[in-house]
Amino acid sequence: MNNLEASMFAVIETGSKQYHIKVGDVIKVEQLQGEVGSVIELDKVLSAGDKIGDPLLSNAMIKAEVLEQKKTDKIIVFKKKRRHNYRRKQGHRQLITVLKIKEIVS
Repeated sequence: MNNLEASMFAVIETGSKQYHIKVGDVIKVEQLQGEVGSVIELDKVLSAGDKIGDPLLSNAMIKAEVLEQKKTDKIIVFKKKRRHNYRRKQGHRQLITVLKIKEIVS
């Protein structure tokens, strides 16, 4: 396994979303298991540098440090039907994990 240069980037998938990252980036992803300060490994790497997976790269992983486990700001879901006295108001706060990318291993 080779460590890619810090200027190299990678595309990872987590929580059914894709993220374009490089070493040192801080990203917010859907909640992952891990304590604050621990290092987790993300193995769903779609591309790293000039290598492109089909669909994933084998033997590639991203090491990231968990900075924070928190909730996002509240969003309001409001439904209304005119002239039918129908109103529903609901709030939602998504659980997220804040990660700092430490290393891209390919």
